[in-house]
Amino acid sequence: MIYRDDITSLREGIEEKEGQKIIVKGTYGRSRFYEKQATLEKAYPNLFVVKFDKEEGNVTYSYTDVLTRTIDLQVFDGENFNSIIPPKVEIPKKIKEYTEVNETGTNDVIETL
Repeated sequence: MIYRDDITSLREGIEEKEGQKIIVKGTYGRSRFYEKQATLEKAYPNLFVVKFDKEEGNVTYSYTDVLTRTIDLQVFDGENFNSIIPPKVEIPKKIKEYTEVNETGTNDVIETL
């Protein structure tokens, strides 16, 4: 779930990085992806403007595009490009084991889900 504080902190982070080089990664749909270099032009309350390097013009994105991972923004920090939000962490599901007491009185694992 996306909260107002998430959007506010992302907006402030993008405002601090105005004018910096970025890489925008996204999808055209149907397994077609793009990765383009651009510059963060301007941040507004509900969206931000990205200017692509190769005469492709300006594109606007909303902050929810970044938070829902529709696009990935990687900002150049002087040496490397780093994602503006940390990668999504997968939490492994707990494994349940069902045991049964056999005739000798010991527990046997019957099934693992």
